[in-house]
Amino acid sequence: MNDVIILENLVKEFNDIPVVDGLNLKIHKGEIFGFLGPNGAGKSTTINMIMGLLEPTKGKILIEGNDKSHFNQGKIGICPQDIVLWDYLTCKENLHLMGKMYEIPEDILNKQIIDILDKLQLIDKIDSKVSELSGGMKRRLNIAMAIIHDPDIIVLDEPSEGLDPQSRILLWEYILYLKENKGKTIILTTHLMDEADKLSDRIGIIDMGKLLKLDTASNLKKSIGDGDIVEIELGDHTENEKIIKSLKNISEIKNITSMKNRIQLRLLNAVTKLPDIIHVIDENNSSLKDISIRQNTLEDVFIELTGKKLRN
Repeated sequence: MNDVIILENLVKEFNDIPVVDGLNLKIHKGEIFGFLGPNGAGKSTTINMIMGLLEPTKGKILIEGNDKSHFNQGKIGICPQDIVLWDYLTCKENLHLMGKMYEIPEDILNKQIIDILDKLQLIDKIDSKVSELSGGMKRRLNIAMAIIHDPDIIVLDEPSEGLDPQSRILLWEYILYLKENKGKTIILTTHLMDEADKLSDRIGIIDMGKLLKLDTASNLKKSIGDGDIVEIELGDHTENEKIIKSLKNISEIKNITSMKNRIQLRLLNAVTKLPDIIHVIDENNSSLKDISIRQNTLEDVFIELTGKKLRN
């Protein structure tokens, strides 16, 4: 496997406090690499170092085998979380201006503008000013701005933030198109677990500046043990701790926690244990508002590793 980005013992300190702490990471050519972590985990700092916007305190960054100081930064495109567009220029004018900054020949640039806007379903807005676009259209145009110069490596920072479901699906299809049809290497940072699950070839989970886990989504979900997740919501949330104490007597429970007023159990043979769970609730004169069974998710993996939700 050809590694397009290699981070070796990467450290970044601010006021002698490590924000990125000895990070070792390899990103393969042509893959979608999902980069997950809570706010303040070190994701943005790492990406800023890859992009050349920050200098590492220690360690090495290799891009296509070269030290990043000798790498052509034009081969990287970044789509920031914040929308960066010129409101009083049209879609075409925004992309044309960005393309000229990269010195793309006029005939090639015009062809690329048409192709990208068509793929992102913005072709009918080609002569519309940015100020006239919806939020979802602006976000799609923001991505177009990042890739107008046909970069080999694309960094997408929470690209689906604030999008409606239809726009999100369109965007996901385009990201997969960039990988499968254009051979792009894509680094995806996101707080949306289903986005990371559906798009990423591999996922790295980072917290406190350290890489906690790196694998495929499927393997990550298998990594936190056997069994399904049973979620319970009681009629009276103040009774959660009492019920948790009683539920611990049921055999084959791997783990039990309380989160967002819901009791969460991991156990084997979950379906066969539902009568026992309901009996415990009834025995304690508590009422059951809701109960559900599901398989592991990436969010379960994250909570298992860090003990917190992605957004704090």
